[in-house]
Amino acid sequence: MYQSSQSINQVAAALARAQAELENPEKALTATLPGPFPNSECHSFRYASLARGLEIVRKSLSKQEIATVQATALEPESGLIRLTTALLHSSGEWIASDWPVCTIADIATPHRMGAALTYARRYALFTLIGIAGEDEFDAPDLAIRPGSNPPADELGSPPGVVPPGSPLPTANAPWRAETKRAAAGQAAAPATEPKTSEALAARLLAELQSLANVEDIDRWAQRVWRHANTLTVRGAQRLGEALEDRLTRLQAAEQSTPSPEAADTDGAASWARVGKLQRRRDREHLRFVAKQPCLACGRSPSDPHHLQFAQPRGLGLKVSDEFTVPLCRAHHRELHRASNEVEWWLRLAIEPLEVARRLWLTTHPL
Repeated sequence: MYQSSQSINQVAAALARAQAELENPEKALTATLPGPFPNSECHSFRYASLARGLEIVRKSLSKQEIATVQATALEPESGLIRLTTALLHSSGEWIASDWPVCTIADIATPHRMGAALTYARRYALFTLIGIAGEDEFDAPDLAIRPGSNPPADELGSPPGVVPPGSPLPTANAPWRAETKRAAAGQAAAPATEPKTSEALAARLLAELQSLANVEDIDRWAQRVWRHANTLTVRGAQRLGEALEDRLTRLQAAEQSTPSPEAADTDGAASWARVGKLQRRRDREHLRFVAKQPCLACGRSPSDPHHLQFAQPRGLGLKVSDEFTVPLCRAHHRELHRASNEVEWWLRLAIEPLEVARRLWLTTHPL
């Protein structure tokens, strides 16, 4: 939001003189963004660091007696931390603008909040001063979505903050563990060295190929989430493509092969082999889950989503309420439209079973 003193004649004139001397900072750093569709090409662009921008801005503005001030503030109403960037003139006149940084929940992870603050400081300052800090995108499909989370070490982007009215991230983007960190305040796992990542990716790929059915893959994916999150971008993409290919092949094979239960003419014997699962129901727990922020974007209120892969499928049976996590209405609908729930969670690098377990233990302590 733009703000200013009652009069801005002098600060505007001083800023105009400063802008005549300003030059765009050198774009010495390079970042790579994934393509909008699976298997599409990645796109690279150059950008300038915050430090380089400050060095240029301070020299020009100080000659015109203009100081730059950037301060943060908490907004309990919106649940956001906001950054205010102001240009203060010696005459007492000023102009300022606000920029959303991250959710208040990200205070618990200082390194994520710091990355988001660096991102906000750079864009807010460059915008207010009137300089360009990165390459322009001509194609609309190259724009960075607010929820796409570019790597913090490259761009310093906010961890999954989606300002009101902004488009939500979709599950159609390729799985990239380093760019799809948990948007619900979970700390991103550090990427391993390339050689270590290659060895880990090779081991995970070998494990994946040894799995014989979709249920085994679901359980395997839950177990290796933490390890997969430490892979490099290349390793994560390889594993994601292999997972998608393996699931497609197994699902096609299962649809074309009749199940043993269907060939069993003795119905009683078939039912005897099926173990009874506990599918617990607790309305109070569902109300508690609905009060939590969305795991994907941090918005409230949420819908209690039952993790379909947590228990074997049953005709007309819903998963137990203990396997429930909060999702906003938009992400809840998006997940139900996704072809594979496990892959959807992998793309966001969120471990929903662990979150569901903590929520259940909160309302049902041991």
